[in-house]
Amino acid sequence: MEVIGENYQVTFDESAKTLHCMGTLRLLGSEEYTPIENLFNSIINSNHPALILNVANLQFLNSSGINVISRFVIKIRNLKTTDMTIIGTSKYPWQLKSLQNLKRLMPSLIVQIMDGA
Repeated sequence: MEVIGENYQVTFDESAKTLHCMGTLRLLGSEEYTPIENLFNSIINSNHPALILNVANLQFLNSSGINVISRFVIKIRNLKTTDMTIIGTSKYPWQLKSLQNLKRLMPSLIVQIMDGA
């Protein structure tokens, strides 16, 4: 499963249970994020016991995109059957704060920040 845009790619590796977000996500409003949100919802509906969201190659994410990821995390939290890990990097400053803030939405969320040097 994948959504590919001009400057971004969002793919789900079923065998690794890993959602990869790559590139630059500067879409305008929630309407333009609908294909990505639909992909997220199909993953949620598959009821995986554990998921990984890898954003280490996502250079930029605007506030609309952060809202989409926040809703995804909340939906996973509400399932109460899926563990989730988010992988980011210190290479992109937005990830340090934004990814840690997601733990407020899902305290059991595991956030791994790799050294981006």
